[in-house]
Amino acid sequence: MKYTLLAFMSLFVATTLTAQIEAPQPSPSAMVKQTVGLTEVTLEYSRPAMRDRDIFGDLVPYDKIWRTGANANSKITFSDNVMIAGKDLKAGTYAVFTKPGKKEWDIYFYTDHSNWGTPSEWDDSKVAAMVTVPVSIA
Repeated sequence: MKYTLLAFMSLFVATTLTAQIEAPQPSPSAMVKQTVGLTEVTLEYSRPAMRDRDIFGDLVPYDKIWRTGANANSKITFSDNVMIAGKDLKAGTYAVFTKPGKKEWDIYFYTDHSNWGTPSEWDDSKVAAMVTVPVSIA
């Protein structure tokens, strides 16, 4: 009887430990929270795994709107009204979309942040702000 109970307990412990281990996601999610001045800024995103692929100009085509990240939409939240590159943006949560180009990127702050990926029908009225930034090699 003791052997059976011991074997059962070993099996239970091994199964429990195995069930709790989660393998890392191919495109891990992250959240960054920072206070800038008096404004709380939170960014939620999933980092796409390159896996020896060319991303920009291949997997992510140039001059087409991209969801900016992997998995669910990347989201940014501002606790107060902000100004980004001269554009006013009200406090709230926005999906971040980009249109990568070879020389510059357009960055869109989209009011509907509940999509998974790029919206099936892009609605310009949901663009709270759009800014264009030059490409620089990091």
